[in-house]
Amino acid sequence: MPAYPPSGQGHQGYQDPFSDRHSPRPPHGNPLNASDPRLVYGQAPSAQTPSQQQQRPSGYALHDKPSYATSMQTLPTGSSYSLAGGKEFYDDGVYPDEDTESKTPLRSEFGVGHGVQGGYDPDQPLYAPGGYSPHPAGSYSAQSAYSQGSRLLSRKETSAEAWKQRQRINPKRAQTKKVKLTQGNYIVEHPVPTAVRNANLSSGSRGGPTEFSHLRYTAATCDPNDFTAENGYSLRASSYGRETDLLVCITAYNENKILLARTLHGLMLNIRDMCKGKWSEFRKKAERGGVEGGKQGEAWKRIVVCLVFDGIDPADKNTLDVLATIGVYQDGIMQKSVDGKETVAHIFEYTSQLSVSPKPALVEPHPNDPNNLVPVQMIFCLKQKNAKKINSHRWLFNAIGRHLKPDVVCLLDAGTKPGKRSIYYLWEAFYHDKHLGGAAGEIHVMLGKGGRKLLNPLIAAQNFEYKMSNVLDKPTESAFGYVAVLPGAFSAYRFTAIQGRPLNQYFHGDGTLAARLGPKGTDGMTIWMKNMFLAEDRILCFELVAKANESWVLGYVKPAKGETDAPETAAELIGQRRRWLNGSFAAGVYSLVHFGRYYKSNHGILRLFFLHIQAIYNTINLIMSWFAVANYYLTFSIIITIVGTSLRSPNDIAGGDPDTIKCWSGSFLQDDSGNSFDWLGLVNWLFQVIYLMFLALQVILALGNRPKAEKLTYTISIAVFAFFSLYLIFCTVILTIKAFCPIGSILAKNSGSSINVFLGSTYGPIFAGIAGTFGVYILSSLLYLEPWHLLHSMPQFLLIAPSFTNILNIYAFCNLHDVSWGTKGSDKVDTLPAAQSKKDGEEKVVETHEKVQEDIDLGFKATVLRAVEPFVEEEEVVTPTMDDRNKTFRTRFICVWLFMNACLALAITRLGSSARSRYFQAILWTTFGLSSIRLMGMLWFLVGEWVFRAARFCARGRR
Repeated sequence: MPAYPPSGQGHQGYQDPFSDRHSPRPPHGNPLNASDPRLVYGQAPSAQTPSQQQQRPSGYALHDKPSYATSMQTLPTGSSYSLAGGKEFYDDGVYPDEDTESKTPLRSEFGVGHGVQGGYDPDQPLYAPGGYSPHPAGSYSAQSAYSQGSRLLSRKETSAEAWKQRQRINPKRAQTKKVKLTQGNYIVEHPVPTAVRNANLSSGSRGGPTEFSHLRYTAATCDPNDFTAENGYSLRASSYGRETDLLVCITAYNENKILLARTLHGLMLNIRDMCKGKWSEFRKKAERGGVEGGKQGEAWKRIVVCLVFDGIDPADKNTLDVLATIGVYQDGIMQKSVDGKETVAHIFEYTSQLSVSPKPALVEPHPNDPNNLVPVQMIFCLKQKNAKKINSHRWLFNAIGRHLKPDVVCLLDAGTKPGKRSIYYLWEAFYHDKHLGGAAGEIHVMLGKGGRKLLNPLIAAQNFEYKMSNVLDKPTESAFGYVAVLPGAFSAYRFTAIQGRPLNQYFHGDGTLAARLGPKGTDGMTIWMKNMFLAEDRILCFELVAKANESWVLGYVKPAKGETDAPETAAELIGQRRRWLNGSFAAGVYSLVHFGRYYKSNHGILRLFFLHIQAIYNTINLIMSWFAVANYYLTFSIIITIVGTSLRSPNDIAGGDPDTIKCWSGSFLQDDSGNSFDWLGLVNWLFQVIYLMFLALQVILALGNRPKAEKLTYTISIAVFAFFSLYLIFCTVILTIKAFCPIGSILAKNSGSSINVFLGSTYGPIFAGIAGTFGVYILSSLLYLEPWHLLHSMPQFLLIAPSFTNILNIYAFCNLHDVSWGTKGSDKVDTLPAAQSKKDGEEKVVETHEKVQEDIDLGFKATVLRAVEPFVEEEEVVTPTMDDRNKTFRTRFICVWLFMNACLALAITRLGSSARSRYFQAILWTTFGLSSIRLMGMLWFLVGEWVFRAARFCARGRR
């Protein structure tokens, strides 16, 4: 065991990192950067035994500001970073964002990062808390410690199997705890790691009695609708009597820890700005107690963050390490059932000032630093089984929301990074507009450092699509008062506005309610209705605006920005858009069919007038999207045919205008006699044939093959349609130049009346087509003051656009039947213990094992290491199944068959009339010959049959 300096030497008033007692602040300022080797995370200068440490008081005087020495000393030295180093940014409203903050990577007890200025001494052996050391004292150096840490962080350590092992508590090293059931509900508080507790207390924030020292766990064994106070359930924020102005929900499925950290850390920065900025109306509202004279208090107490994970099985277990690092989750405390009732959701509650950035690196508070994160009330709802996103929202709105009764609910998907002040801008929109029922911000594609992702044409095309939607579609719909979709990835709703029919209709798509709803649930829905609920957020938007006796509107908040990843491969894009396209089409039809519901609302005459205009606009858009495949092919076919015939025979141009003929004449393709071979006409014809063949290929692929099993085929298809788009653009440019060539002479003939020329000739449609696409794109982007996507993304979009129509639409409609409902079982819950109560006097109690504080802290060290381990994304290897291979063979076979038949048919149609006649005659003679052979074969068979019967008859006569 290492020898520490005797009493009176070293730092005076040194605080044991695992002690519950306060001590004077060390003279060196920040203890995390002190030179004393004892301050390294994992060392325990006290030689006390675990039993002696257990006798110490476990409570804190939470309303007394703790000394600096109680901060996160127990974390690795140099593991944290201060947000902007203490400059008073809030005085002038200037804030550091995540990318400009000073950061120091997390160091571990294994010596990771010991070169950073701080307290690590390589000559001092490492020591575990509570007097327990896994190695003999002094048996390894810093280098061997680092190697040991690397070995501990193997893939096996962060796997699902390792997670299952961590759910088991060794009874020999645990203490027995009796948990009193509340109306049969298992609700218990567990101490958090000492490091987490000390860090959250270091800033002096005032909280509830156990808000910073204990994690609250509830095993919810009920449906979300039954998670009520009457049934014995409660949440910390409501039990403290706090009013909730803003509830932010992050929904997750199987996202990795970097995606979760990106969203959660961005949200923490947003909340800090809202609560500390002198410009923040949210802060001012909290200080004066709200508009209606509510309770005064700190702004952070009016915000709650809720994380809902859709099932234990699909959840990435590394994300649980991130949550455990900030204190909102612990291994080994979940119960899979309570008295035989299966747990539906595991609910954890904790208030934390810690965060993990996407680097990943730990962010912790520092005393007297004005740029510290503020405490954030967190609720982590981990559903036991996968039940889809709409069920996650039912836990949010019908369970958690009913307890907190927030003013505004903001929705985020894990992976969406909220921009600077974006959450504030969304809240502010509701604060200033009492009729606003829902709002969405701008979602843009994550382009990577230096925009390197733009090198991928699919990313660039999606970026342009997103930008133009934010520039044209969302502002237009916001002006009408009805935004067709507020994406669940980044949107907000007024909680009171969506109560009643909007949420009831929305939750009809929850498969877990099928038995309760009967014919109105998913089991009684037609395939069309099920597709409609693939875009359930569109249903919620329509029901909100059409709510009876109300006048809610939806809006678009331009300064609120969120950044999200976009699919980088064709297979991923096709899979994503299938649900979007089918759902949006069905929901669009639903909103038009039920348009009469608007008449039951309280919207004024002017608003109803604009809603009628919008309905007409949406109807036309719906018709255009229905015929998009045919219209694109016709546009391609007509334009390349016009250009080819006009260049070859200018004298045959309709109208015979000399100036027009002159403009088209003079090319090397011109042949008025018609004697030379029309090679351009042949090329155009072949292009049309290939175009139709690839369209047919999309139908064949969509009807039976998985996109992930046909990556190469889809990539080739996108490349082919991109080439056709490039050729179409080239022909369009030629057509436009040639068409406007004689405009001067035509205007002169019409006495300069340009309006008559444009409206009464072919120039009008050409001009309208150019202005309606390129002109609107350019002008709107310039007016929006964001024109850069025109330069780096528009060319790629023009090439990929045909694939959006021909590949994505065909795949979506061919898989209209593909709707997944219901829940998927979890094999991970078998590892969790079951809570069984027994009588203890008049009360029911559950005896459970709880780790001692030393073991909690020791396990926390490994958790931090896993949380901040550099993330290496594993590329998904898709191995074709036997079914995939069979379908691939079928697809290839059908393609060859159709291709050969199509080639023959098209080749014959290109022949002259005499050649076609000879071919037809050959077919007839061949048919006659084949039939003759069959007739002769039949006659031969009959002769043989007659001879056989005659012979048998004669044989019988001789007997």
